[in-house]
Amino acid sequence: MKENYRLKETIVTIQADEQSYIDVAKEAIIYHRNELERYISEDTFFKTSLEPYELKDKAPEIVRRMVKAGNAMNIGPMSAVAGTISSLAVEAMVESGASFAFVDNGGDIAIINDRPVVIGIYAGESPLKNLGFTLESRETITGICTSSGTVGPSISFGMADAAVIFSDNVSLADSAATALGNATGAGKASVEDAFDTVRNVDGIKGAIVIQGEFIGFWGDIPELVKADVRYDCITKG
Repeated sequence: MKENYRLKETIVTIQADEQSYIDVAKEAIIYHRNELERYISEDTFFKTSLEPYELKDKAPEIVRRMVKAGNAMNIGPMSAVAGTISSLAVEAMVESGASFAFVDNGGDIAIINDRPVVIGIYAGESPLKNLGFTLESRETITGICTSSGTVGPSISFGMADAAVIFSDNVSLADSAATALGNATGAGKASVEDAFDTVRNVDGIKGAIVIQGEFIGFWGDIPELVKADVRYDCITKG
């Protein structure tokens, strides 16, 4: 089963084997977004900071995860908001009994899959199209997060058409994708150099960068396959 769901700026695609798990995911998104909004109302700097943030006492779980991830990448906590929401939603689904659960929050994916799944990579106007990878079945949650300087509304200071991070920590994957995208300029050398941003960060398994006609890889990533990447299937506003 598949459902598109929107709550203010959060726009997600949720997949599961039963509607009840999708409902659980939506409840988790509502709860954690409310917690985040309440915190931001008390400290507006949290939302605008592009630099590491000093965590305040009694911060909610979503804020704690975002801060830890952003600080690990030396950037602001909002860099991890989408991936953190995805992760918390999938965790709630798993706690309710789901063995297959998928939440895509604008390209920041949390997934647990008891069967192989093909996931496509959308890289905008890059000539490298219809690429994806097969994610083999796992019993733990995986984070697959993507940042882009040419696609979507998120802030990026780089030129990556797609900067993809693989990590078991979905919050970290989101912040790392942002940092990797920020570090990517134009050309082959820039793509190669961008991986210096993530190669020594604990918890990051692998990364892919697509910039124009160039593609680079680092670490442990699934084997690339041909995929029918359809624009109408992309989670977007």
